Amino acid sequence: MHRNPELDWFKSSYSNGGGETCVEVANTPGTIHVRDSKNTEGPRLAFAPAAWAGFVRTQRG
Repeated sequence: MHRNPELDWFKSSYSNGGGETCVEVANTPGTIHVRDSKNTEGPRLAFAPAAWAGFVRTQRG
């Protein structure tokens, strides 16, 4: 699996800081990348910006 070393990963401001249940996100012009903060070399998800925005909107409840 190709890893992009140029990605600038960040955690949500809602993160508890302990890294227990956090995801990290990295933005590129056409893709939102998501990974588990506890397994940074593990599987990653990639979303189109509109799909990510839709997902985030449903989580704000």
